[in-house]
Amino acid sequence: MKVLKLLSRILVGLVFIFSGFVKAVDPLGSAYKFHDYFMAFNLQFLDFLTLPLAIILCTTEFIAGFAVLTGVRIKTGIWATILLMVIFTPLTLVLALTNPVSDCGCFGDAIHLTNWQTFGKNLVIIIFAVFLFVKRKSFEPVLNSLTEWIIVSCFVILFVLFNLFNLRYLPVVDFMPYNIGADIPAKMVIPEGVPVDDYKTTFIYEKEGQQKEFTLENYPADDTTWTFVDQVSVLIKKGYQPPVHDFSITSPANDNITDMVLADSGYSLLMISKKLEEADAGKLTKGFETGNYCNGNDISFYILTASGSDEITKYDSDLPFYFSDETTLKTIVRANPGYILLKEGTVIGKWSWATLPEKEWFEGNIAGKQIEQFGNRNSQFIIIIIAISSVIILLLILQYLKQKETLLKSNK
Repeated sequence: MKVLKLLSRILVGLVFIFSGFVKAVDPLGSAYKFHDYFMAFNLQFLDFLTLPLAIILCTTEFIAGFAVLTGVRIKTGIWATILLMVIFTPLTLVLALTNPVSDCGCFGDAIHLTNWQTFGKNLVIIIFAVFLFVKRKSFEPVLNSLTEWIIVSCFVILFVLFNLFNLRYLPVVDFMPYNIGADIPAKMVIPEGVPVDDYKTTFIYEKEGQQKEFTLENYPADDTTWTFVDQVSVLIKKGYQPPVHDFSITSPANDNITDMVLADSGYSLLMISKKLEEADAGKLTKGFETGNYCNGNDISFYILTASGSDEITKYDSDLPFYFSDETTLKTIVRANPGYILLKEGTVIGKWSWATLPEKEWFEGNIAGKQIEQFGNRNSQFIIIIIAISSVIILLLILQYLKQKETLLKSNK
């Protein structure tokens, strides 16, 4: 029984910690997922809650997993995990049956699961969560109640700040296909021999006022007495989809300049604003100033947006605006505006509006500057991971010592 209790704690704790952490790395991505759900279930009036709900959910998951794994407020953690599982297990079954959104987002963009895979995962986890709930009274506190609440409260505050840090400065781990170092043209290639989309095509023909459906095998190709009415194609099985499959840049004149941008042997800075009307005017102005500076220093500059032409005309700028799909722009960078620096289609740099360097940065040895900047960011992430891991390990040691002390007292 002790082994099963320990196994249950480790499994449930780690799953919830991982799920909460990968969502906190990209809170805006989780907010987009809530938006997809609200759209699918006609709850658009709740759209203003997407970001707060994203932060609340990932914080709750992480703290619940932390409590179950370390034993700090373990009963509270068990209650939180069982409530989350009771809510989300039936919900994922509904999603699996109706499929309004293809990916539930339970592990953010770190791991993509189908709705049926998510439901299966939840069925396994809920078994261990129910077992812990049944045995919850057998768990003893690691520390006194006040100390445990202080630890949990500190972790809640730190974790919310971690969310806000990633929201402002871009995710510390970029799970998107447009991460620094990504070769975009290479990620657009479909390898030979991979499965392709499988469609069932139905042809509708009419004869003497009667309509009839045919397949590719039996449609009346040579029978002129039938009149073609319509063709319907239904996706039966999804084939291979390259990591980058929707990257496209179109000019106001409807010219596709994607290949030109990706083939540019020099540096190209892309300013990305999914919706100009949703961005702060001051942040856009800084981007325009950077663009003018880049154009004067042999760096190509493009403004990519999904806003309409009417919105673009509101901005008094000599810089060129180009159009791209809104979902694509949200995938490229989690900021409005955000920026990526390309060289021959490879992502060299990536910034939010808060981290965009001063315009003078875009001259001289850009590659060297970016390598140094990227290295500093990686160091920050490593420090965060080491700090969190150290606290968890310390609490596990304290719990072990507490249990050992209790066992020694019981043997006396």
